[in-house]
Amino acid sequence: MLFRRVVPATEVKRPQGGGRRRADDREALAAILFVATSGCTWRQLPPVFGPCWQTVYRRFAQWSQDRVWARLHRVVLDELGARGEVDWSRCAIDSVSLRAAKGGPLTGPNPTGRGKLGSKIHLLTDRNGLPLSLGISGANMHDSQGLEPLVRGIPPIRSRRGPRRRRLGKLHGDKGYDYDHLRQWLRSRGIAHRIARRGVESSQRLGRHRWVVERTVSWLAGCRRLHRRYERKAERFLGFVGIAATLINYRRLTS
Repeated sequence: MLFRRVVPATEVKRPQGGGRRRADDREALAAILFVATSGCTWRQLPPVFGPCWQTVYRRFAQWSQDRVWARLHRVVLDELGARGEVDWSRCAIDSVSLRAAKGGPLTGPNPTGRGKLGSKIHLLTDRNGLPLSLGISGANMHDSQGLEPLVRGIPPIRSRRGPRRRRLGKLHGDKGYDYDHLRQWLRSRGIAHRIARRGVESSQRLGRHRWVVERTVSWLAGCRRLHRRYERKAERFLGFVGIAATLINYRRLTS
């Protein structure tokens, strides 16, 4: 099981005096995935999973703090890369904003949401729409500021043959990334680019290659917990984003 590779080892002591045993990690993971995909609150978690909702919530909070979801995302990407499933030839970048119900770090007034507090998910995918790099920010952060962190955040991924790879062949973006310094930065890293120019061309001309990232954004929405940000702590919100991206890649791995 891939999850076993990334979950921190925990010393399990035998309960004495009739104490309860520690909840199994697989049971906790199944419950967390149910919360992520169904969008229910922690208190609404059905008892069929075994652990009580408080235990599942604490496990999720601890694993988010330990960056377990980021490591799991990388493990799945490695498996895809080893099978030759990652297509580096044409990658795409985009973002999506959502409302932050409880505020917290990395939130800001959403320019497209009447100034209400929100967060933004930044996403970079391969040619097939597989998420390679993720990030979150306040909704008022400009898309262009997320390009460099996303490209730098691509992990070294295994290849079917040869060394690990993290360099894109070509990157497609809309007018939100139309800045000369970004084009120059990409060229300095040996990455070709195709970014729409404001006032010159329509972003729709890039639809042939950019639609994959827009489709991936809709796949993220399949994780109903991401319809709105309910977590005050940024690391826990990022945890749900990582879970959603990992599920997308895992479905490709098992298809």
